[in-house]
Amino acid sequence: MSSRYLSPLALLLLLTSPVFAASPLKVCADPQQLPFSNQKQQGFENKIANILGEELGTGVAFEWVRPSRRFIHEVVNAGRCDILIEVPVGMRGVLVTKPYYRSTYFFVTRAEDKPLHSFDDPALRQMRIGVHALDEDFTPPATALAQRNLSSHIVGFPMDEGPGEIIAAVARHKIDAAVIWGPVAGYYAAPYGKQLRLTAVEPGIDLPMLPLTYEMAAAVRKDEPELYMRVNVALDKRSRDIQQVLQQYHVPLLPMAQAGKAAGEH
Repeated sequence: MSSRYLSPLALLLLLTSPVFAASPLKVCADPQQLPFSNQKQQGFENKIANILGEELGTGVAFEWVRPSRRFIHEVVNAGRCDILIEVPVGMRGVLVTKPYYRSTYFFVTRAEDKPLHSFDDPALRQMRIGVHALDEDFTPPATALAQRNLSSHIVGFPMDEGPGEIIAAVARHKIDAAVIWGPVAGYYAAPYGKQLRLTAVEPGIDLPMLPLTYEMAAAVRKDEPELYMRVNVALDKRSRDIQQVLQQYHVPLLPMAQAGKAAGEH
């Protein structure tokens, strides 16, 4: 039946029925990568996605997909999802929101050992140093170590197969130290309590041009400027809830460099 034959009340009821409800926010997320996300929705990205879906009034539908080199082009901008919950500010190919947290890489050492602060610490030359590998690439700390001729001291750990193993290796004296992205370090070190020490790598940029500190934000498809604006508003309104989630997952947070500034499209 055409809507012109419906009374105003009947039309209102029809348009607000589940059939016409806003589509769920489609979120691309890794199916098995804690502390970020998994299919049981146990990661902090899952929790933050649900907060945003609640604030937007859409709910959430997760699209489980492992990131790859052409992930943005072949998955996100191809329309399989509307949003990524956590990307570094400056990521190209998407609309990047204002950041909601900032963190860095951390040295993880045993509490009884002397803390490390810099890749220039002479003690590193006597250590076995754990770093994570992503696919065929190592994370930035391996590059910083290699620039100091310390490649032979690196012990690689696969990020995709038990990201907490690198923390356990430090605790069990299998390696002397590890250099790990803050959220991963905080989450997997927490069960060890005072047995382990986390110390932020300094400085935040390893000269000449290797960033180690990042502001993290959400990102939406380039063809969704309206959603981009709505997500920015939701991030502001639910900032306290999001910060509580990050604290629950022991994410070590740094002060924002430029709080509240949206990165936009890059």
